[in-house]
Amino acid sequence: MTETNPQDEIIAGKHPVLEALRSGREINKIWIAEGAQKSMTQPITAEAKKSGIIVQFVDKRKLDGMAEGVQHQGVIAQAAAFRYAEIEEILEAARSRNETPFILLLDEIEDPHNLGSILRTAECTGVHGVIIPKRRAVGLTATVSKTSAGAAEYVPVARVTNLAQTIDRLKEEGIWIAGTDVSAKQEIYSMKFDMPLAVVIGNEGKGIGRLIKEKCDFLVKLPMKGQLNSLNASVAAGVFMYEVVRQRRSV
Repeated sequence: MTETNPQDEIIAGKHPVLEALRSGREINKIWIAEGAQKSMTQPITAEAKKSGIIVQFVDKRKLDGMAEGVQHQGVIAQAAAFRYAEIEEILEAARSRNETPFILLLDEIEDPHNLGSILRTAECTGVHGVIIPKRRAVGLTATVSKTSAGAAEYVPVARVTNLAQTIDRLKEEGIWIAGTDVSAKQEIYSMKFDMPLAVVIGNEGKGIGRLIKEKCDFLVKLPMKGQLNSLNASVAAGVFMYEVVRQRRSV
């Protein structure tokens, strides 16, 4: 038996737990494996003490049972259920920084490792928010949090019922929609990305759905010179994000 509430979220791993603490996330309790290296756990226990959060040292096997299949590194936190952002919060994030909006739309990304990697790069490149659909797509899980190395605590993630309708709303806000598609005529390096922008990244196998593709203002692709015709979704997303950063820095 674990002491967690089904409504709560398990955060596993040193960096995800530490970033959750530093971001002000509501943490109920932290478990640390007995015998864990002090150099690894000291920053966590120090942050927990400042916030008055209970830290309990337990047998590693207890942590294995609490975070099945996730590399917890001997540290697990029980946090209040993750609160998804609203679209308006993402738009406000850009306004508050006086920056041109830069948003990611993920069309049915199913692999939690891909979502975690995308969030990590999004945080590093200053993306104002990520939008995911509620159906046929992975949400914010312990694996996503672990893979993102704590970035999930800083990048607003909105979960919407209808991605197509969300695109219509973003267009009303003056945001251009760029779809990533291997059959696109234009390559990424021939396009300008200095406008308010939302980039759509498609499903790992199918790419962007037909309706979503039709709603894009333009489609772009990465140049491919090898025998394979596509990249891993998180790698492709990373290339696009950094090209936007490169162009905006030179403006």
